[in-house]
Amino acid sequence: MTLNLRNGYLFLCLALCAAAPVAAQAPAAPQAKVDRDQLQRRLGAVHTLIEKSTAARQIEASGEVRAIEKREQARKVHREAQQAYDAGDFVRSSRLLPEASVRMFEAVRLAAPEQVAASKARTDFEARAESVKSLLAAQKRISAEKGEAAGGVETTREIERALAEAEHLATSDIASARIALDRGYLVAKAAIGSMRSGDTLVRSLNFATPQEEYHYELDRNDTHLMLVQVLLKDKGGLPASQQYVENARGLRSQAEATAGRGDHAAAIHLLEDSTRELVRAIRGAGVFIPG
Repeated sequence: MTLNLRNGYLFLCLALCAAAPVAAQAPAAPQAKVDRDQLQRRLGAVHTLIEKSTAARQIEASGEVRAIEKREQARKVHREAQQAYDAGDFVRSSRLLPEASVRMFEAVRLAAPEQVAASKARTDFEARAESVKSLLAAQKRISAEKGEAAGGVETTREIERALAEAEHLATSDIASARIALDRGYLVAKAAIGSMRSGDTLVRSLNFATPQEEYHYELDRNDTHLMLVQVLLKDKGGLPASQQYVENARGLRSQAEATAGRGDHAAAIHLLEDSTRELVRAIRGAGVFIPG
């Protein structure tokens, strides 16, 4: 459970209650008469906040020990306020209530970060999963269009395996699920980039200048390199694939130097050679992609 608009109202209540001690400590406040009915309503509102509110459920769901302890402190102070009210000491009861609210506010703050982070991780995972599914559909379509049936099917299966593994892990370990999902994303993106490499129609439509095409090839090279790094990390490193990676890095450096001199057309060819070396490294790590 995460913070929502209803919590915003609770935080407002907490802030108002927390401000109350300032007025209570003013010189005239100790002698001020406390409205019994209003105090009774405040006692009920703070009790609801501590025991039955969205914030209370958030603290329980978080499992955060410090948040739970702060809530217990809020309960204790609220009990003291209720006891003072029952004894007719309305001034003391009124002074204690803001302290109970402040303790609850502190509890919510301690519980919130983990919950918000967990929610964001889940949201990010679901968004990336949709991206992988879209890329998978595109990979299947482009593979069919180019007649790469055998290799395309193998790549499709690799992406589908990564998706299935991610969805299975997501029920218990969102971090590990995201790693599997990212692997599928990179395989799909690299596969699509490799199938489109050398496609004259795509180039003529998409690239206004050699410099623009150069940056596209840089991105494609980066994608392949990231995929290699993920695969080699999972497999503990493979000597043959590592050599391909070193070759790729050398060609990439030459491409960047050539582009720096303004010869983007030559730099593009060097980048394509670099990416081909990375494709060999990826295949050496056990994942087929075209290229």
